[in-house]
Amino acid sequence: MADLRYPATILDQTSDWFRIQAYEYNPKGQGIGISTESSSGLLTSGQGKHKGTVILPIPSNIQDGNSVSYGEDKLNSISAAALGGAGALMDLTLDSTFLKSGSDAFKAAKKEFETLGAENVLNLLKKSLTAEALNVFGGNITVDSLLARENGQILNQNMELLFNGVTLRTFRFSFKMTPRDNTESDNIKYIIRFLKENMAARTGSSNTFLETPRIFDLSYRKGRDKHPFLHSFKPCFLKDMSVNYTGENTYVTYSDGTPISLIMDLTFQEAEPIYANDYDSFATGTKGVGY
Repeated sequence: MADLRYPATILDQTSDWFRIQAYEYNPKGQGIGISTESSSGLLTSGQGKHKGTVILPIPSNIQDGNSVSYGEDKLNSISAAALGGAGALMDLTLDSTFLKSGSDAFKAAKKEFETLGAENVLNLLKKSLTAEALNVFGGNITVDSLLARENGQILNQNMELLFNGVTLRTFRFSFKMTPRDNTESDNIKYIIRFLKENMAARTGSSNTFLETPRIFDLSYRKGRDKHPFLHSFKPCFLKDMSVNYTGENTYVTYSDGTPISLIMDLTFQEAEPIYANDYDSFATGTKGVGY
């Protein structure tokens, strides 16, 4: 299908604009392809049927960002000693030295606890059992609370911030469209319909399964090329779309029923996280600020 654009005269060799392309979604195991410009590990070029392109002006309030998930982690000395001993036990070998390996492992585990002091270990074990017993009766007792009450101290938890995982980025865009003639009126109508149709799930032939909606490739453009500065996107799904047909807070239309002003809000979410190897080198600078 022909490109859908608003406004109708948006493009020349120096124009900055925003492109939305829709592609068939294929399960990752079968290979997914959209754009030869995409460096995504999820998508590869040469596959995936192109379903259409929407050309819009650069949206206002352009922002990008990324976040990585971290969480607090605690490991007290008793648990660390048990971990060291367990690690030694896991090193047992199934050969002629099995008995010797087992003996060495138990010695290593014993040494870990001896470092802490047998009396300390036994004391903490007793307090742990005491706390469990009291909690049977509806209490909220911990080893640390018992230690704090008796000795004015608690276990050193050796707190550390550890990496938990990656996140998926979300992008929100708002476009205010005011058709100036019949061509722009039709284009706005087709753009709204195109995005609604491609973000919707499809039923299979038997109605037993639902097919994944189409996936979108977003990019900022300058003339015919990728924008040399602004950030890039990985392939996205259109998660939310809303259209306000009274853009001036009053219901006013042209003679054919077309609203004189509309506001279209789109929310996209990337299909995979950003990784360090998605960035090109500073020397080449082919992707501006990167993702």
